[in-house]
Amino acid sequence: MNRSLSSRAAMRFARWFLTILVLGAVAPLGARSLPAPLQVDIPSDGGVLRGELYRPEAGGPVGVVIAMHGCGGLGTATEPVLARYHDWAGVLVENGYAVLLPDSYGSRELGPQCRVRMPAIRARRERVADILAARQWLLEQPWVNRDRISLLGWANGASAVLWAVRPQLVSPVSPPDFRSAIAFYPDCRISAQLGWSARVPTLLLIGARDDVSSPAACRQVIEGAKGRSALARLQLYPAAAHDFDVPNLPFHALNESDEARPLTKGHIGTDIEARTDAERRVLAWLAR
Repeated sequence: MNRSLSSRAAMRFARWFLTILVLGAVAPLGARSLPAPLQVDIPSDGGVLRGELYRPEAGGPVGVVIAMHGCGGLGTATEPVLARYHDWAGVLVENGYAVLLPDSYGSRELGPQCRVRMPAIRARRERVADILAARQWLLEQPWVNRDRISLLGWANGASAVLWAVRPQLVSPVSPPDFRSAIAFYPDCRISAQLGWSARVPTLLLIGARDDVSSPAACRQVIEGAKGRSALARLQLYPAAAHDFDVPNLPFHALNESDEARPLTKGHIGTDIEARTDAERRVLAWLAR
């Protein structure tokens, strides 16, 4: 790493640390307290898709967010739901939504797929199938508001979300369709080449300094969908890198020890300003 890059990384870390000191007492990241999720078994073509379900205390029909994990998987042997997903579940439950987190890898007895050159579980196929299976299971639950089932995903899971809302979906969903969709830093490069568009309102959030995914391709995806798609919006955060919404993640360069990360190059880390703004935008998008 050259001196200028090291200097920029040091400045980013200092900015992250100072922001933690300033804001940590007000809204500490990852500090939300939630009851343990309910483990559910979802019938699917490939067998049983396991999932973790968080529900608000309200007893009436509620909106639900199907949340798709990234290539690192949903959890570990000691942490069934990783901090990023647990924290976002807390945000959503506090605002009256249930959250269903399908475990695409653990259900198939697989670990992280970030470093697998030819993964068997692909965003555009198996993970879309998981989304549809989760949706069908939710439609059969009496506590679900069938008109308010939305999608949320991160990285590989976000790519699956983009595939799932395309009009060309091989197995189109029956009414009611998803209410909306939100994608955090997907890999937009294939979608950009295919002329992506969406059936439902879709919000894409990514950092301008994301050198793991491609902000330029994501901009191309959204701009290319204008005039032939449901509402699609891009929120680009100028100072943010990949994984900007992960709680308490110091900015750093990826290395071989980051087994649950997509590449051995690039940078990741929390950007609290972007994360806070994203929380507001996600809630507003879901409330549409």
